[in-house]
Amino acid sequence: MGIIAFIIIGLIAGLIARAILPGKQSMGLVATTLLGMVGSLVGGLIGSLFQRDGRLFDLHASGIIMSVVGSIIVLLLVGAAGRRRVHA
Repeated sequence: MGIIAFIIIGLIAGLIARAILPGKQSMGLVATTLLGMVGSLVGGLIGSLFQRDGRLFDLHASGIIMSVVGSIIVLLLVGAAGRRRVHA
């Protein structure tokens, strides 16, 4: 997958993750894209646990879904870390 496609999928996954999770996330477009890109990597790693075909970086529907799932996981972790820092 090319870097441009990775950035675009990251942006889409980040936007969907922020739309799914309730609450106030104070992130700009660049932070949302980075969230989606990291979520894509996390989702790809989780997805690779269930597939053994050796094609980790191919673009397919399950990869996009796992990118969104990974973005949600990363967003939850970032939110939990932010709450601990404020209350501690």
